[in-house]
Parts: sequence; C-alpha cells; structure tokens
Amino acid sequence: MFIDRVVIRVEGGTGGSGCTSFRREWRTPMGGPDGGEGGRGGSVIVRGDSNLATLLDYTYRDKWIAERGEHGMGSNKSGRGGADIIMPVPPGTILRDNETKEILAEILEDGQEVVIAPGGRGGKGNSFFATPTHQSPREWQPGEEGVVHTIEMELKLIADVGLVGQPNAGKSTLLSVISAARPKIADYPFTTLQPNLGVVQLSDHRTFVVADIPGIIEGAHEGKGLGLQFLRHIERTRILAFLIPIDAMDWQAEYDQLRREIAEYSPDLAAKPHCVVFTKMDLLGEEYAPPIQAPGAFGLFAISAAAREGLDALTTAWWTELLRLKQSVRPEDVTLSLP
Repeated sequence: MFIDRVVIRVEGGTGGSGCTSFRREWRTPMGGPDGGEGGRGGSVIVRGDSNLATLLDYTYRDKWIAERGEHGMGSNKSGRGGADIIMPVPPGTILRDNETKEILAEILEDGQEVVIAPGGRGGKGNSFFATPTHQSPREWQPGEEGVVHTIEMELKLIADVGLVGQPNAGKSTLLSVISAARPKIADYPFTTLQPNLGVVQLSDHRTFVVADIPGIIEGAHEGKGLGLQFLRHIERTRILAFLIPIDAMDWQAEYDQLRREIAEYSPDLAAKPHCVVFTKMDLLGEEYAPPIQAPGAFGLFAISAAAREGLDALTTAWWTELLRLKQSVRPEDVTLSLP
C-alpha cells in the first residue's frame, strides 16, 4: 500500500532530575554534597532511508516517545542518558508542524538525519550548588521536558523525469519497457492508483529515475479524479514528459489541457523543462509526426512502447537535458546521480 501523508506525535524524552546527597564516609564526619546530575532525555531523530518508498509504517504507530534520562545519584554519579529513537523515512519526505503548517525539515538524501524532537536537559544535583559560603546545599533541579510536536509527514517522490498524461496515455507501459519497474497495466482508465518509480539504465553506467504519475484529468488541480493526491509527486522532478496517445481525439487540446492543469497547480512546476511524447504509434502502422504547437518544449517524440520503437531517441534526449540542467545548477540542488 502506498501511503504518502501521515500525522504523528513525537516527544523527546524528559531529562532525569538531579540528586540531593551528602557524603557519609568513615572518618569523614563533615562530608560534603555529592549529588549527581540527571541524564539527558533521548531525542526523536528522522533519518532518510532509500530502501523505503512509502510512509506505511507510520499508519500503525502514531506516537513516538524517546526514553527519559535516569535521575542523578550520590557519589557524584550522573544518570544515564535516554536512548534516541530513529524514525526511517523515504527521501523526499517533508516534516511540517501540524498546527502552524511550518516546514520543520526536509529529508532529501539517504542517511540524512534531523533531530525533530530534542530530549530535555538533565537537572543539576546539589553538588553543583556548593560554594564556600553555602557548603551544605539542598537544592537540586528537575529534568527538563523534551520537545513535543504533532507533525505531518508528506512524501514527495524524487525523480529525474516525471511522466504526465491522461488515463490510458501509456505511461505505465512506457515505464515497464524502459526500466525494471512493473506497474499495473490494463486497458481501462485509472489503472495506476499510486506513483511508480523506475530506474532507466543506459550504456556506460548512465542511469536516471523516471516517475509514473496516476492519470491527470481536467480539474485535477482542484482535486478532481486523483487530483491533488498525486500531483505533488511531480514537484521534485527535473523534467516533465507530457504523454499524448496517438488515438486521442484532439492532440493539441489534450496537450493544452495538461499544461493548463500543471500551471494551475504550480507555476514553478509549469516552468520546468518539458517534452511531448506521442505514444501508441504502432496503432498507425507507419511513421507519422503529428502537428502540434508546443512552445518551450525541448523536443517532440513519437514512440511505441509495445513495439520498442523510438525509445532510444527519447531516453537519450532525456539524458542530454538532464546533463544540461546539471551544469546550470548548484551541485547541492542536483538529485541526479551522474558518473
């Protein structure tokens, strides 16, 4: 099951309290204070894990509380610190405060860690308060409470190329042919009910990631169809490929509608480089370049995934555009892994 949005409660562990204690040793009648400090509470840490592709685990457990620190002890012994909790999430996860909707952190890489709920500091024991004029202090500090958050975790898949098209445009078939992904394929609309990722491997160890997004219909930016549920998954893609089946009633109208839905959802998304891909060309039985006005597109391609035709030219063009983008942005902004 693909889960891309959950709300959970996280609590850092409470720090241990300080101790009030005095030395009691043989032949030491005036033993001084020796109360130790409490241990720090454990923290809740979110860590990126590339082996995960969904937030499903967090639907079964909605409260994560780190261990509290132990109290201080006599003989100036400090309490043990509480154990941290590690919460693995897929790269591309955004963490928001559920009330204010403020973004607390974004996990973009495998192994990246963010302390989302720090543990509380341990309290001081009475030995800390000893001075030359206050030699028998009985003061001590309680441990601090850990940070508490109710957070919303939202997953936005990270891919290099996003396949955009109406239901039955051939997105899943294309992904299954150019990668090892095996999305569900059938001859009825809305076959794809969740995003799918596939790694495309070219020669010389060149690879990039393609995302198949469920079909977009008119009004998707307002939530119609699968709407907003999955449109956000193409926000992190670097290139958009608009797929138009050759048997569509009006190629130009379908392209314009897809562009309009993307622009209504996010102007920034609409500004990303894009190309137009005509699919199911095997239905014609001949090579044909449909006339279409696509200003700003870096290419128009005609393919048949079923017949394995036109795919090399398409994937090579995607790779070339990704290389161009890599050279024009800062290294830390690049999600593409290049040799």
